[in-house]
Amino acid sequence: MPSLKRTIWAMAAVVAGVLMPSGVPEHSLIASAFAQEGTEAIDPTGGGFNAYLLGFRTRALMQGVSVATLDTVLPTLSFNARVVELDQAQPGGSATSAPSATPSFAPYRAKHVGADLITRGRSAYLAQRGNLQRIEQDTGVPESVMVAIWGQETNYGGYTGDFDLARSLATLAYEGRRRDLFEQELIATLKLIDRGIPRYRLKGSWAGATGYPQFLPSVYLRVARDGDGDGKADIWTNPADALASIANYLVNAGWKRGEPWGVPAIVPASLDRSIVATRMASPRCPRVHARHSRWLTVREWRARGVVQAGGSGVSDDALATLLEPDGPGTTAYLTFGNYRAILDYNCSNFYALSVGLLADAVSG
Repeated sequence: MPSLKRTIWAMAAVVAGVLMPSGVPEHSLIASAFAQEGTEAIDPTGGGFNAYLLGFRTRALMQGVSVATLDTVLPTLSFNARVVELDQAQPGGSATSAPSATPSFAPYRAKHVGADLITRGRSAYLAQRGNLQRIEQDTGVPESVMVAIWGQETNYGGYTGDFDLARSLATLAYEGRRRDLFEQELIATLKLIDRGIPRYRLKGSWAGATGYPQFLPSVYLRVARDGDGDGKADIWTNPADALASIANYLVNAGWKRGEPWGVPAIVPASLDRSIVATRMASPRCPRVHARHSRWLTVREWRARGVVQAGGSGVSDDALATLLEPDGPGTTAYLTFGNYRAILDYNCSNFYALSVGLLADAVSG
């Protein structure tokens, strides 16, 4: 069957290339070519997926993907209905999905900063200590923060996903809800293959995240780094490269050397939260950032009765926001600029808090 599909692809490409100037719509020509060969069994979309891929081929060529890679990969792709199901199951994933209420942080913390993850993190920390020390010296990102992100993303490489990236991303791009995003990630995937990364290595989550750090392909192209001097940036099997790439991501997101991510805080019952409420609307993840107060110095927070309840020493002049993930009267945190770098990695307060708390536990 693959050889038949390659033949159909070649025929359809020739038909489209010859007849397109006549003004006949491209999708009609391509769908007709597939329909004539009875390919509905290959493409449950009735030819639409394959028609999309042939149009995509032109756009990928224009962005620098090689003919050889396109001719090798595109004919092997098929629509994956399971990927669409998973995408539509996400909050806001379909027109009929209802808004989801914010759950409590405590159960999330118990799962993502649990004893097993801490123990495994300390083992990974010790095993990679030489690499971690060198990377922290170069980037300013603490060793424990790199390890914590590795742990949160893939349980220190224990599971990285088994979806074929090219197939998943092609399916999501065709489905169209976020076509611009997923088409660019598909192009980035093909560029990784052009760089010599084997197709079998490019597996990950249904949404296209891959490797120990769970980078999208475009993120790999932007920030992946060689962590051990062997000339490669192998985030799939080499912890040193994965950790160096995580650190480089955070540096690019604004991580500042020597500053903490956050500290636990005690908040008095008398605090008027309306006075310290944020007046800014973030263009990215506005609901996540809206849960933070406005920025005040540690000295200004202390004057309002909000005091540090643990963690390392912090300058009185350091700017921080107050975050109460489960509301007033529960555990609170003063978060600093480096917390925003973690949010850039994954824009979720629960995720960023778990990274910071796991980092503290691993290094403690």
